[in-house]
Amino acid sequence: MDRFQAMTAFIRVVENGSFSGAARQLGVGQPAISKTVAQLEERLQVRLLLRSTHGLTPTEAGLRFYERARLAIREADEAELAARGEGTSLSGRLRISAATTFARLMIMPRLPEFLNRHPALDIDVILDDRVIDLVSEGIDVALRMGTLTDSTAVARRIASGGRSVVATPAYLARAGVPRTPADLAGHDAVVYSQLSNSWAFRQGGTEASVVVHGRLRVSAAEGIRAAVLADLGLAVASDWMFGPELADGAVRRVLEDWVLPPIDLWAVFPTGRLASAKARAFADFVEAILNGDGVPVPDSPFDGCHSNGA
Repeated sequence: MDRFQAMTAFIRVVENGSFSGAARQLGVGQPAISKTVAQLEERLQVRLLLRSTHGLTPTEAGLRFYERARLAIREADEAELAARGEGTSLSGRLRISAATTFARLMIMPRLPEFLNRHPALDIDVILDDRVIDLVSEGIDVALRMGTLTDSTAVARRIASGGRSVVATPAYLARAGVPRTPADLAGHDAVVYSQLSNSWAFRQGGTEASVVVHGRLRVSAAEGIRAAVLADLGLAVASDWMFGPELADGAVRRVLEDWVLPPIDLWAVFPTGRLASAKARAFADFVEAILNGDGVPVPDSPFDGCHSNGA
């Protein structure tokens, strides 16, 4: 029994839920697929599938084997591409995870360039502000901001962006322009509920921290954007989040002589496996956007620090 052929057959059975569906995909007879899976179970000395009149369901052991087998086959494919020198000609499917607002503003408008470079490549973009499990979701590369909470994560920092206190001219005309961090205590803040409402600043050798208050707390960056643009208050946000509005004056920075810690963007790859050529190429593409054609990154006394944030 060829191990990789058996693993491929089992993967197709799980994904199709039947021997017949796997057989059609692989272009072989159904009895051959059934026999291959039976031989695989005998070799492993464990039941991988539960057979019933309703179809086939993987056992707990079968699910574990499926995840590992799928990664093994994918990495074997990547090894063959590298050996043939075809790493620059990407094909197949690439699954990306990114925060909704960041992807909408910074990635999606430039994605046609990446797709045009690689016409045989299909991309799934999973938009979610939450930190999702890369292995169970089959993600090849995730774009994450701030401090990485998983010390075992395989990651590389691809950009660092400035953060500012921002508000609309209409809000500032109504509530006044804060001149010092202490003035923020008298303002309505739009608070990102996943982070602290204590904002830390630095000016030269002076540090200041202020606890802000507001009637509105928001759980996602898209809500922060919407609230600020609706004149509901001021917020701390990355320059990536309000790039277009900062450029055309729809949103203004305040306290510009005070510095907030910058925010890092990381390309995170699934733990326990090599990053695929497709994932590395996409991370390089995003890095080029942000450090070449993206928002300029200001010099900061906080260089080297990592901070969560939108």
